[in-house]
Amino acid sequence: MLKDTFGRQIEYLRISVTDRCNLRCVYCMPPDGIEKLEHDRIMHFEEIAEVVRVAAQYGVRAVRLTGGEPLVRKDLPRLVEMIAKIPGIEDVSLTTNGILLAHQAADLAAAGLKRVNVSLDTLNPEKFTRITRGGNIESVWAGIAAAEKAGLSPIKINAVAMRGVNEDELMAMALLAKEHPWKVRFIELMPVKNQDSWGAGFPNPEKAFISIHEMMQILESMKLEPLPREVGLGPAREFSVAGWMGNVGFISAVSEHFCAECNRLRLTADGNLRPCLLSDVEIPLLPALRAGEPILPLLQRVLEIKPKGHTLAENLAPNGRCMQQIGG
Repeated sequence: MLKDTFGRQIEYLRISVTDRCNLRCVYCMPPDGIEKLEHDRIMHFEEIAEVVRVAAQYGVRAVRLTGGEPLVRKDLPRLVEMIAKIPGIEDVSLTTNGILLAHQAADLAAAGLKRVNVSLDTLNPEKFTRITRGGNIESVWAGIAAAEKAGLSPIKINAVAMRGVNEDELMAMALLAKEHPWKVRFIELMPVKNQDSWGAGFPNPEKAFISIHEMMQILESMKLEPLPREVGLGPAREFSVAGWMGNVGFISAVSEHFCAECNRLRLTADGNLRPCLLSDVEIPLLPALRAGEPILPLLQRVLEIKPKGHTLAENLAPNGRCMQQIGG
């Protein structure tokens, strides 16, 4: 089994398949964009599948594909099929902004994708366009509808809560779970190379953070009832409301971190293994893969350096890559 020095067993691999995105969300990437990776620096599907194959032999059971925006990667259903067929892999899921999902949901489901998480930080079309710097919210709703039709469930709606941006919509967003069998999850804003100005009409990023405690106070009138924790299936603390079809969850990466339960590694689009989202430490895999060398020693090396927890409390935040380049 893949276990780190603190006894945590790694069962979950998050894979960024591209650093490119069709949106430019204010909290995810700089306003002037990022320098895109050259094509030959991006992992081929066969290379990604080889990493998953080795990891699966040693206990990895779940894979989540991310970006950038993963659906801008050509022929993504082919990669999903390759991964889904690897012995030991029980769950393949996808995090997406939903813009291209309507056209690909059926093919992804047929290839073996189980679930989708859709990033949606507002229900207001005009505000959506401002946050994403140009996106169309109607495309997201069409994508969610297509995912439901294709049987990709449960659908999770991920909303980053931001003071001065969308805290006035938390109640309305939570209510999505009343009439739909969705998991609506509110996520604390993480300081990942996003502390520079977001532009006119947005708050100072350093003042935009809203804690889980405050979010729950905003939603207090809903009488949220805690659900049993399913350790290993994600960091969200989930709550039900009597009579609702779905539920509400909170991901407290900053104020009440879940590092002690972390069971994941991250693979960047250019083939670097990252033991912690909130640390710049990485181990390159791509040179070994392309030289035909074994990668298990590199996986073991990453486990040796996986930290006990992040260091945000000491004001030590990652600044090497923005969230778009890591995969979240």
